[in-house]
This record gives sequence, C-alpha cells and structure tokens, in this order.
Amino acid sequence: MAAPARHVPKQKKLDESDELLEDQQINLELVESLQMELDQLNEQASDEILRVEQKYNQLRKPHFHRRSDAIERIPDFWLNVFLNHPQICPLIDDKDEDALISLRRLEVEEFEDIKSGYRINFVFDENPYFTNKVISKEFILNEHGEPSLRATEIKWRENMDLTQVEDNVKDSRKRPRESQSFFCWFSNDDMGAIDDLAEVIKDDLWTNPLQYFLVNEISLSVEDDAEDGAHEGEEENGEDSDIEVEDGAIYVEAIGSEGEEEEDFPEDYEEGDDEEVVVVEEEDEDEEDDEDDEGLEDEEFEEDKPYEEAGENVEGDEDVA
Repeated sequence: MAAPARHVPKQKKLDESDELLEDQQINLELVESLQMELDQLNEQASDEILRVEQKYNQLRKPHFHRRSDAIERIPDFWLNVFLNHPQICPLIDDKDEDALISLRRLEVEEFEDIKSGYRINFVFDENPYFTNKVISKEFILNEHGEPSLRATEIKWRENMDLTQVEDNVKDSRKRPRESQSFFCWFSNDDMGAIDDLAEVIKDDLWTNPLQYFLVNEISLSVEDDAEDGAHEGEEENGEDSDIEVEDGAIYVEAIGSEGEEEEDFPEDYEEGDDEEVVVVEEEDEDEEDDEDDEGLEDEEFEEDKPYEEAGENVEGDEDVA
C-alpha cells in the first residue's frame, strides 16, 4: 500500500517564495548599483580618451601640413589617389577626372572638441569648370547628437556644371560608376550616403593617401618580379643542347655544366642509320687551319693505306697456310 503524500503547510510555501523574491530583489539592486559605477568609469574613460585625442591632434597638425606641402609638388597626386581607391573610383567619370586634375590640396580638420564634427577642404588651382578656390564640406553634431551638414556652393562656369548629367553618356574607361558626378556629393543632403563617403575620406584616405598613390607602382613591380622569375626558371630548366637537322644530317651542339663539350646523340640513334650525325664543337681556330688539317689527314690516310692492305694480305696468307 502506497505511503500517503507528505502534507506541507501552505503558509510555509509562501514564506519560502517571499524569501526567494527578497533575495532576487537584493541581487538586482546590487547589479544596478555596479552598472552605475561602470557607467561612471566609462564616462571618465571617454573624457580622458578625448583629451588624449585632442592632444595628439595638435601634435599631428604640423606633420599633416608638411605632408600637404610635399604632396603639392607631386603632379596629379590626389587624382591618382581617388582613382586607385576602390570606393571612390566608381564615383568619378571622365569629366570629373578632368576637373580633379586641378585638385592641389585636400585637408581634414577635426573640430576642437572632436565630438562636434569635422570639415573636409578641397583646394583647387584655376580650372575651366568652376571659380572656387576652396570647396568645403562640414559635418556637425549638436549637443543632442543630431547630425547636420554645411557645404560650399560650387560656382560653375557657364555650361560647365558637371552635376547636370546628360542621358546616355558613357564612361570611356569602362569602369563601374554611379549615375551622378562626384561633385554631386557636395550638394547631397542624404546623411547616410554622405557619412559613408566622408568617413572613407577622413578615416582611410586622409590618414594614409600614399598607399593608394603607390598601388600601380607596386603592381608593376610585382609583375616585373614575376616575369624575371619566369625567365630565370626557363633558363634553369632549359635544354642543355641544341639539335638542328639539315640535308639529312643531325647537328648536335652540347656544352657541359662547366664549359666542357659533351657529345649527345638522339635517343633513337643506332649505328647504321642513314642519317649522318655530326657533333658541332666550338670553333677555336680559323677555318683555313681546319681545312689544312683535314688535307694533311687525308694525305696521311692515303700513305698508310698500302701498308694496311699489305698487312691484310699477310694475315690472309697465314690463315690459308
């Protein structure tokens, strides 16, 4: 017979539940208190990081100015940097390229407190498209973190406005591009698209433009090294002999690894073949000396021939006896 179930008083269950809730509440309050302390530390860290960034921004300024001065003496520097950048190149078409040739200087200026935004300045030489010497774009965050922007109005010359894109105009360089001109970015009020391009310029292109200017030179250097390596491999793995066939004769020219001459014959060569095999050696003497030597050898052969025939007859007589 089964034992009867143990009866637990209802009041005891309620007491245990209250204790659990009370313990949970205490832990929640502790977590909340610790989280507030962490938030305060994060704020202190942000303030200290901001002061460090402000300090080093001031230290970087003279180096940026000296770099900009040096870049101005390099023809078409910024144009090549833009064309070699994978995210900016698609925004530039033929006409944009003609205008950007006159781009002499590009600078990014962060505001004093850094948090409130930055400005990008484009400094141009005289050009046939617009009269502006400087075109700027500012990105501003107010105290509530709300973004806004301000840009220089481009003063286009008559009939030279690049933002007025004609239909069915194709880019002669056949590279991917947007339908609008690069200069439309200065008047575009789409904060999402603007932030993307502005952040690329500020955080990538401006910090180290040299890496994009040298892209083509590095590629050419790598290709040259690859070609040199291929030629060296062909020389190392090349055949040690040259074989030529002329008038039924096979001429084999072979040179050993240390300059010694070696005689090489075709693998399928057998004695008695109709083809004549001639080993071509390096000519160390004049042709006339070779002809004289051949003549002397023929004379010696003719002189020795009677004696050889006589010797054969003697041997024959001995065999008969």
